[in-house]
Amino acid sequence: MIFSELYGAYYKVMAEIIDSATDHPLEKGELYEIIQEHAFGESVLAIEKAVSEEKWQLIHKDGTTPLTHKASLPLTSLQKRWLKAISLDPRMKLFGVEFPELADVEPLFTAEDYVIFDKYGDGDPYEDPEYVEHFRVILSAIKDRKPLEIAMKNRTGGILHFVVMPEYLEYSEKDDKFRLIGSGRKYADTVNLGRIVSCRIYEGEYTPGSRKTRLQTGPRTVTFELTDERNALERVLLHFAHFEKQAEKLDEKKYRVSVTYEKEDETEILIRILSFGPMVRVIGPDSFIDLIRERLRKQQKWEDRTCT
Repeated sequence: MIFSELYGAYYKVMAEIIDSATDHPLEKGELYEIIQEHAFGESVLAIEKAVSEEKWQLIHKDGTTPLTHKASLPLTSLQKRWLKAISLDPRMKLFGVEFPELADVEPLFTAEDYVIFDKYGDGDPYEDPEYVEHFRVILSAIKDRKPLEIAMKNRTGGILHFVVMPEYLEYSEKDDKFRLIGSGRKYADTVNLGRIVSCRIYEGEYTPGSRKTRLQTGPRTVTFELTDERNALERVLLHFAHFEKQAEKLDEKKYRVSVTYEKEDETEILIRILSFGPMVRVIGPDSFIDLIRERLRKQQKWEDRTCT
């Protein structure tokens, strides 16, 4: 609601109308065009009538305005306090976003004002200068479509070196970690940023492997059967609370659950489903079942490599 597009539309439209009227008298039909461009379809009826009949007393019937300066939409105190609170999140530093003009503003809330549960405590080191540098290099590579040369720690502390084409970043709310989703490698197209030791743009000649990225477009749905043991149903509903979902009772202990998500959340969905072990059985789609098999094969390969 603080920066609501819906409830702020009237103010933005009137600012455009006033700005135009300070430059020249509005011609017939120009008012309608401005409203159509900057507001919602039904807004034409309300705004045009209020302006034309001078109920808002901002535009005269001849298309001029009694105002001499262009419209200004300064931030309210509430908006400033909200921005200050968001700016205190250590993840903001990853994007290089700063608000020096809010130095004297009291935040609307701080991290001490709320408690996060059902979340791991070993999140990524967002304030580590090396982590911040790696994150920004990855963002730049994604934007410019350039391959990355990465060195990262494996589970045993060894260092792996590889080149990958970055596709996008994923954030796991439960793990509090960022992951890089890449393509062009035969194995492990998911890289945990917290394990990266070094990361730079690859300047050599790059020929991607035969492996295709799993990027897709649009929302998708995964369906699974759940056995309600050890409060599994309650935990599933909690884990997927912010996703669109449907649950159907099959018998006293079994449920069919469908979860709809965006492609950016696919790894997160996969990890959460696997965390329930034998209490969850994915029944579709086949593409998601293939992802589970692929992840389990990767896990087995890593375990085999670490044991040798």
